[in-house]
Amino acid sequence: MPRPLIIDTDPGVDDAVALVLALRSPEVDVRAVVASFGNVGPDATLANAGRLLALTGRTDVPLGAGAARPLVHRREQRAGHVHGDDGLGGRASSLPDPVAPVPGSGVALMARVLEEAAEPVTIASIGPLTDTAILLAARPDLTGRIARVVVMGGAIGGGNVTTSAEFNVHADPEAAHRVLTQDDVPVALVPLETTLGCAAGPEWLAALHDADPVCTELAAMIAPYRDFYRGRYGRDAVALHDATALLEAVAPGSLTATPTPLTVECGFGPARGATVTGPGGGAGARPVDVLSAPDVPAVLDAVLRRLTSA
Repeated sequence: MPRPLIIDTDPGVDDAVALVLALRSPEVDVRAVVASFGNVGPDATLANAGRLLALTGRTDVPLGAGAARPLVHRREQRAGHVHGDDGLGGRASSLPDPVAPVPGSGVALMARVLEEAAEPVTIASIGPLTDTAILLAARPDLTGRIARVVVMGGAIGGGNVTTSAEFNVHADPEAAHRVLTQDDVPVALVPLETTLGCAAGPEWLAALHDADPVCTELAAMIAPYRDFYRGRYGRDAVALHDATALLEAVAPGSLTATPTPLTVECGFGPARGATVTGPGGGAGARPVDVLSAPDVPAVLDAVLRRLTSA
C-alpha cells in the first residue's frame, strides 16, 4: 500500500523534477503539496506548484499556500538567475492553468493530513524549512504521526549561497535549526555534497526529453538551468538536488545514512546558515541521518525510471 507523503517545496526547476518524480512513484500517495517563498517569491512558487499538479493530471492533490517569509528575519535573496525569473526556466506561462490552493494555510493543510492519516506520514521538505518548523512547533501532538522528515538542504563542506551556507538552510536558518534538532521525529538530510554528486548528463537529459509530453516539458525547463551549471561548474551536467531527496522519501534506503548531530549557525556573521556538525538541541537530541550516494548511476537510473513511468 502506498505510504502517505507531504511535499514542502518552493518550485524551482529541480523542485519541478522532484514533484513529478513523487507524483509518478507508486510507492507513495502524495497527500498534500505546500509551496512557500524560496527560489522565487511565494505567489510564483504557489502558482508553479499548481501548474505542475495540472501538468501531471493530479488536480486531486491538495495545494497549500506556505510561508511568505522566514520565521524571524526577512530575506530578499532569490534564485531567479538559476531557475529563471518565473522559477521554471521561463516555461511557467506554457504550462496549464494552476490548481487553486485550498483555503487556509499550508501548515493547517499539513496538520490535517497528519490528523487524518491512518499511518505515519513522510514529509519531504525540499525548500526553506519554515512551514515544517512551524508545524513541529505548533502541533507537537502530531509528531508521533510523522514517519520521517527528509530534507534537501545544508552543506557539510562549502555552500552555494555563501562559502559556508546552502540555499534552503540559508533561506531560514532558525527554521532549519528547529527541524534538524527535533528530538522526537527522525530527520534525514540530503546535503549539497550529495546532490551535486548526483548530476545528470546529456544522455540522461535526452532520455528524459524523449519519454512523454510531461518529461519533454521538464527537459525544456531544465535547459537554462543546464546552461547555469555548465557555466558555473564547467561540465555539461545538472544537479538533481530535490529529486535526489525525493527518491529517498519514496524509496527509503536509496541513499546511505550516517547518523550525525547537527546544528545551524543562526548568528549574523559570514557563517550564518552554515550546517555545523556537533551536538545540538539539548542532551537528548536525536542525530540526523546525513545521506550520501555511494552508487550515483543507480540513483540517476532510479530517478529517471520513475519520471518516465507514465
